[in-house]
Amino acid sequence: MTLSIKNLSKSYNEHSVIKDVSLEVERGEILGLFGAVGEGKSTTIRTIAGILEHTGGTISFNSEDLTNTPCNQRGFHFPNLTNESFWKSLFNTQKISQLADGEGQVLALEDALNKAENVLLLDNQFCFMDRQTRETNCEKLRQTVKEKNLAVIFATNDYDEIFSICDCVAILHNGEIVQIGTPREVYQNPNSSVVARVTGRNNLIEAHRLTSSKSDTPEFLTIVGEHRVFTDKVEKNALGAINQNVILAIRPEHISISFGASFPEDNLLKAKIMNIIFRGETTIIKLDANGLELEAMVLRLVGLNIGDECMVGLPPDRILVLKD
Repeated sequence: MTLSIKNLSKSYNEHSVIKDVSLEVERGEILGLFGAVGEGKSTTIRTIAGILEHTGGTISFNSEDLTNTPCNQRGFHFPNLTNESFWKSLFNTQKISQLADGEGQVLALEDALNKAENVLLLDNQFCFMDRQTRETNCEKLRQTVKEKNLAVIFATNDYDEIFSICDCVAILHNGEIVQIGTPREVYQNPNSSVVARVTGRNNLIEAHRLTSSKSDTPEFLTIVGEHRVFTDKVEKNALGAINQNVILAIRPEHISISFGASFPEDNLLKAKIMNIIFRGETTIIKLDANGLELEAMVLRLVGLNIGDECMVGLPPDRILVLKD
C-alpha cells in the first residue's frame, strides 16, 4: 500500500508556493521532507492533509484517489500543532500557549502514534524538544511506524533528524523537489550547491576547469586564492565548458590538517588557522588559504592553535563538482 503524491501544486493568487511535488511512501516507511525555512514544507504537509486546498495534482492511498476528499475523511492523521482546537481536544482546560513547547510536542506525538492507522503526517514535530527527549522520541516514532505499518511524511529543517528517523529524504527548494534519495546518499552526493549547503556543513569553492573533459584527473583553479585543485574523474556533463565556473564541494570532515609536506595530487594548500570552535564531540577549525576560507572538522584537537600555519589537504576523491 502506497501513499502517492503526483504533481501536487499550491498557489495563493498567482504566487506558487509548491510546484509539481511528487512523492511516494510505502507503509512502514518514513519519508523526510527537508528544506530551509520558507521552502514550502508546511504548505506541502497541510495540502496533503487536506487542510489547504490544492491547485493541481493528485493524492492517493492504496490506489484510491483522495484528492478531493475532505480532510476528516482521508484517513490521514495530522497533529496540527498551530491549531488551538487541536490542543483543546486533548486537554480541555489548557491553552495552546501552555503546550506549544517540548512537553506539548511529546504529548501530541504520543496521541498521534496511538490514533494513526494508515498515514501519519508530521511537521517540525521535535523542534522544541531537548536533545535527549528528541532522541528518545525519534526511536519511539521509528519503532511504532514499523509495528503499525504506517506510511509517514516527516517535515523538518534539521538534517540530524533526517538521519535519525527517515528511510528516504526529499529536498524541497523554492517549492520544488530537487533531489530524492536515502539520507546518506543525498548527504554524500548532493546534486547541486543548494542541496550541498542545506544538508550540513560544506566547503563550496568557486573554480573554473583548466583541463580537457577527457582528462582522468580534471584540474581546476579556485577563483579565490588561485589554488590548482585536482579531482577524481567526473561525468562530462558535470564539468561544464572549459574556463566555465563550477562549484567544488568538500565536507569539513574530509579535509586533513598537517604540518608536513605531501604529494601535489593531495591538493595540499598552505593555510593559517583563524579560529577554533570546540563543539564537544568534534572541533571546527576555521582556515584561511590565501584568502580562500575553509572549514575542517577534527575529532581530537592536538597541537592546533589559532594563528598557526599548516598544510590543508583536499583529497581528490572527496571533492564533488557541481555546476551551480
